[in-house]
Amino acid sequence: MNSYIRRISDEKLKLLLQAKGAVLIEGPKWCGKTRSAEEVAKSVLYMQDPDTSKANILTAKTKPSLLLDGETPRLLDEWQVAPELWNAVRFAVDKRRANGQFILTGSVIPTRTDDMHTGTGRIARMKMRTMYLFETGDSTGEISLGALFDGERNMEGKSRLSVEQLAFMINRGGWPAAAQERKEKSRSLSPTIIWKPLPMKIFHKRTAPGKILIGSKVCCVLYQGTYQARQGQQAY
Repeated sequence: MNSYIRRISDEKLKLLLQAKGAVLIEGPKWCGKTRSAEEVAKSVLYMQDPDTSKANILTAKTKPSLLLDGETPRLLDEWQVAPELWNAVRFAVDKRRANGQFILTGSVIPTRTDDMHTGTGRIARMKMRTMYLFETGDSTGEISLGALFDGERNMEGKSRLSVEQLAFMINRGGWPAAAQERKEKSRSLSPTIIWKPLPMKIFHKRTAPGKILIGSKVCCVLYQGTYQARQGQQAY
């Protein structure tokens, strides 16, 4: 299934493009950054395309403006492969004096160097995460967390999900590709957690005279890893 599932962040991306010259979409791998950007982009540069990657990197080092040519908004996917593109985008935004010129996507942000511009005023940042249950169609969206935090109390809703379904969704995670597949297949599409060998060691923490808390170090690390996988972020 290749159909696009609309994301809550889609409207935010459009608003940011109307307000700034470029938008940097940040987030974990496989959360849908590139796919969402493709929906609004009029032209695309895939920096990790094996057929053109080496040539693009060399071009970025010598004349990066050539890579910015194209209908706008122009998507620069995995731009961090050639960090020179950052300053080139900032300069192009200043020169063109127009909003909605570029979208930058990448799961890894390169270390900032002394000659790397901050992008302030030119490049907006948008954080993207894995899909919410409302986006996957598993939640009715009747209860808004935002409204609750704003003090709204007159809300009610009823979940149609069973305990077994909720357990499955926790295991599946919010990865777009997994959320679109059948139940049996989606489980196999969730990222595999690779554990580093750890000694089965028990650690002790003294909290008060005569009282000792005993916990499993391995258990703590397993929990952190599971949280990391489901949230799509580094947890430790």
